[in-house]
Amino acid sequence: MTYDHVIRNGRVIDPETGFDKICDVAIKDGLIAEIGENLGAGAMESDATGLIVCPGFIDLHAHGQSVAADRMQAFDGITTTLELEVGAVPVAEWYDHHATKGRVLNYGTAAAWILARKAVFGGYDPDGAMHPIDAMGHNPGDPSWSLDAATPEQTDKIVAMMHQGLADGAIGIGIPNGYAAGAGVKELSLVCDAAAAYDAPTFTHIANASNIDPKSSVDSYVRLIGLAGATGARMHICHLNSTSLMDIERVATLVRNAQAQGLKVTTEAYPYGAGSTVVGAEFFTDPQFVERTGSDYSNIELAKNHERFESRDQIMAARESNPSDLVIWHFLDIDNDDSHQKMLDTSVTMEDGSIASDAMPWIRPDGKIYDEVEWPLPRELAAHPRSSATFVRFLRDYVRDRQVVPLVEGLAKCTIYPARVIEACAPQIARKARMQVGFDADIVAFDLAALADKADFADMAQPSEGVRHLLVGGAPVIADGVLNTEARNGTAIRRTPK
Repeated sequence: MTYDHVIRNGRVIDPETGFDKICDVAIKDGLIAEIGENLGAGAMESDATGLIVCPGFIDLHAHGQSVAADRMQAFDGITTTLELEVGAVPVAEWYDHHATKGRVLNYGTAAAWILARKAVFGGYDPDGAMHPIDAMGHNPGDPSWSLDAATPEQTDKIVAMMHQGLADGAIGIGIPNGYAAGAGVKELSLVCDAAAAYDAPTFTHIANASNIDPKSSVDSYVRLIGLAGATGARMHICHLNSTSLMDIERVATLVRNAQAQGLKVTTEAYPYGAGSTVVGAEFFTDPQFVERTGSDYSNIELAKNHERFESRDQIMAARESNPSDLVIWHFLDIDNDDSHQKMLDTSVTMEDGSIASDAMPWIRPDGKIYDEVEWPLPRELAAHPRSSATFVRFLRDYVRDRQVVPLVEGLAKCTIYPARVIEACAPQIARKARMQVGFDADIVAFDLAALADKADFADMAQPSEGVRHLLVGGAPVIADGVLNTEARNGTAIRRTPK
C-alpha cells in the first residue's frame, strides 16, 4: 500500500495510552493509517530520526485568530487554536467569516457573554467579522455594561444570545468576568445554566484580580467554584497564573479541593510572569490598583511602543485615546525572585491542568491589528511572547531544562488534557490529541534538545525553534523546519448537537 505521507524513525508518543516507541507513522486521507516499523512507501516521506512525534498541541485560549497568528503558533507546535475566553457573537457569522478567509490551523470559538452584555446595554452592534479583541476594547460612552448588574429583562436577552450562540456551534460560553465585574451572580448563574443545558464548558476570567478582601482573587475563585457546584456547569478557569497574583497557593488549594469533591472545574496556565490585555480593561482604573494588586503602574507597558506608565492618569489618558491598545502587565518578577517563580510553577504544574497561551493578536506600530499574510512576520509587530512561544517555552523550561514535569505528562498538558475539557460537547476534538490509528493526522515532530523560545519582550515576532514537521489534517504546514505559506487546511471546530 502506498500512503500519502510516512513519518520515519521518530520517537512516537501517545500521551493518552503512554505508547512510547521509535517507529513510523503512516498517513492516508488525513488520518493516521498505521503506526509501526518498516511501513510501506509514502508519496511524501519525512525523516524524524531524533525527533519526538506526538499529537499536535491544542490551545484552548488563543486570541490571535488570523493566518499570521496561526503561522506563529504552528512553530509553537499547535494544530488547533481556539478563542474560548472572550468568544464571539454572532457565532455563526464568526465561523462564516473565518471559513471565507481560510485558516492554517483548526479554529473555533465560544459564545461571547461580555459582547452580548455590551449589545444589550447599548452602544455595540454585534459583528462576527470584528476581531474579538477589538470588540473587547470597544467601550461605549456609558460604562454601565461593565459596572452594573443587569435587569431581569436585560438578563433574559443576554442569556438568549448565549443559547443562540450554542445552537450555532459555540464551544461553550466565554465569561471574562474581570472586564464586567459589576455583573451579578443571578445573571451569571443563568448563563452557567445555559452552558450546562448544552453540556458545554464556561471559560472564565475571575471577577477580581486582587490580594485584598473584599473582592479578592480568593473571593472570585470561591464564587466560580460555587457557580460550578450550584449549576452543574463545566467551569474552566482561564490563566490560573495571572489572575491569582500573589494568592496562587491558596487558590490552587481551593481548586484542588473542589475537584476532589467531583466538581467539574479545570484549569490552564501559561509559563510567563507577565500578562496582556487591552488598556481599556476596567480593573486598571481602580484608584486602589497598586494597593490591591501589589503592582506599580510602571509594571504596565504599551505593547506597540514599550512605553511604561507612571500613574493612573496616564492609564486613563491611554484609555481615552484608544481603549483597544494592547498592554503587557509584568505582575511577577520570575527572573529575580525565586518566590515568584515558585508561584508560577504552582499554576503551571497543576494536576491535569492544561497549557494555554492566551495568545494576543499581532498589532502594528499604530496599534491596529495586523491581518495580512506576509512571511516572515514583520519584526515591528507586537503582541506578547506567549503568542509565539508558550508551548515551546513550557517544554523547554519545565520538561527539558528543569525537569519539573516528566515528558509524557508535559505532552498530556499540551494535548489530551485540553481535549478533555471540550470533547463532551465538541466530538471533533476527540479525534485529535491522540497518536492512534484512525484518528486525525494533526501531528507535530520536534527536536526536544533544540527547542528554543526565541520571542522576548523586546522582539516578539520571532518564531520558536525546534518544530521540524507539523501536519494539520494530514497536510504539511511545516516540513523540515520550513513553513508552507500555501497551507490553509484548518477546519472549524464546533459544538455538535447530540
